[in-house]
Amino acid sequence: MNQEPAAGHRCGFAAIVGRPNVGKSTLLNALLGSKISIVSPKPQTTRHRILGILTRPEAQVIFVDTPGLHAGARRAMNRHMNRAALASLQDADVNLFVVEALRWTDEDQRVLDELVKQDRPIILLLNKADKVFPKERLLPFIEEVGRRASFVEIVPLSALKGSNIEQLPATITRYLPESPPHFPENQLTDRSDQFQAAEIVREKLTLRLRQELPYGLTVVLEQFKEEDGRLLINAVIWVERSGQKAIVIGNGGEQLKEVGRAARLEMVERFKRPVHLELWVKVKENWSDNELALRQLGYET
Repeated sequence: MNQEPAAGHRCGFAAIVGRPNVGKSTLLNALLGSKISIVSPKPQTTRHRILGILTRPEAQVIFVDTPGLHAGARRAMNRHMNRAALASLQDADVNLFVVEALRWTDEDQRVLDELVKQDRPIILLLNKADKVFPKERLLPFIEEVGRRASFVEIVPLSALKGSNIEQLPATITRYLPESPPHFPENQLTDRSDQFQAAEIVREKLTLRLRQELPYGLTVVLEQFKEEDGRLLINAVIWVERSGQKAIVIGNGGEQLKEVGRAARLEMVERFKRPVHLELWVKVKENWSDNELALRQLGYET
């Protein structure tokens, strides 16, 4: 199944796939050297299919960050995330299967079963390998997992530490078709500044709020415009119940102020200009289990 690289320029799609919370978005950001996808310690932070574009003289690798594939998708939001992830597999030229070093779960097996069905080259990435001591402990794990499918490559790495990342794009390029680039060389993602601004607010909320609440909220921009050299951004944080609204706002509005402050600072750095950010919190009952509400809130189906 190994392919030799041809002399011509290569370009194609590499889907980053795995169960929730194995470090897929952290890996994408490390590969690009820029924060394209939000990250948090909580599973299922990534909800959308996000392209990250790495352009080099010999190749353009279009990484597809996907929501984590997970079982028990009872709510409409979970079904949306699984659909987004599965669609990415079908479009990819090569699939990057991310697992946690020394840990194999039923969910990992479920993801692998889906990957095998696609009949695309699969590169197995053992993330968080920096936490394994001594390194020899990886060998039996590599042997065991390597028997589960015909992986074209197996690469231990650490997305967080950036270790063993440098050679990965060249490895991936071997499995891409000969093609001219699909995107301009200075483009890093297919997502707009508005999308990224909304995701920054959601990331700061996810990092601050208790375990269950982030799954019941989403962020929609109502204004994103430049005026007198600064960005004016208004965002609505949608929650599912009035009790959640009170938690997001916090005592005396302190929680919302802290979220807004953290989000604004990151936006200033991202967009390289002053930012005026205003946040509101509104209730849309049970929106995450309503297909129509999901579409209205910008979730593609």
